[in-house]
Amino acid sequence: MIRSMTGFGAGKGGEGGEAVEAEIRSVNHKFCEVKVRLPRELGALETEITRWVKDRLARGGIDVSIRRSSSRAALSPRVDADLAAEYARAFEDVRTRLGLAGGVALSDVLAAAGVVTLEERSVDVEAARGSVAAAIASALEGLLSMREREGVALARDLEGRLAVVEAIAARLAEAAPRTLESYRVRLEERVAELSRGLAPDPVRLATEVALFADRTDVTEELTRLASHVAQLRALLASGEPAGRKMDFLVQEMHREANTVGSKSQSAEAAAAVVNLKAEIERMREQVQNVE
Repeated sequence: MIRSMTGFGAGKGGEGGEAVEAEIRSVNHKFCEVKVRLPRELGALETEITRWVKDRLARGGIDVSIRRSSSRAALSPRVDADLAAEYARAFEDVRTRLGLAGGVALSDVLAAAGVVTLEERSVDVEAARGSVAAAIASALEGLLSMREREGVALARDLEGRLAVVEAIAARLAEAAPRTLESYRVRLEERVAELSRGLAPDPVRLATEVALFADRTDVTEELTRLASHVAQLRALLASGEPAGRKMDFLVQEMHREANTVGSKSQSAEAAAAVVNLKAEIERMREQVQNVE
């Protein structure tokens, strides 16, 4: 069964104290375009994340978001003891020179600029790789599940529209002989009116009717249209990514409908072609969602 390109999935993974959360969203796109957002310290994993996603998804605009939720603090304090000693000596010297009571407080030294700084804790990239892989795998399962459910709804809708297209094509095929007979009758009446009672040449009339039949014959177009419908049905049931092929087939169906419309010579056929093109256009919109 076909799959939609729209979906969402979330997952978690944790190894060696490196816990991460992943969210994956996908929307319609002509190709498979993956955008990854992750903490700077995990930037080295971007290429691998993109490959993991593309291994599972054929098409779509895919947004991957990775967040660290490690139990270990991301930042750790660093105390510059040598600088603290310099501050302590300087403070004591000032206290002595000014004849102030008391001594130098530890809090004063630690509050001095540059004594205490926060440094980013190093990341265990191997542990992070396993955590990210697990989170991505879980998120992809959720995403694929949603895309498959959407695909079932899309397939059901497209099946219904294919049935409508077939019904309209059948009406057009049935209307063709009536259009030809109507033209023959009108032609005979017109010739009789213009000839003022003279008998029309039956051979000439037959030739004109044959030429009209050739100009308005839509058998070839309707046959190709039926072939496109059959191919679309096969793609719906294939289970393989088929969005691009389906998009091409719908374009070809629209081309055939245009040709049929240009050959239509009756109000009945023209109205049927309008309905046919409207239904094909609705199919085209739906096919844009297919992976």
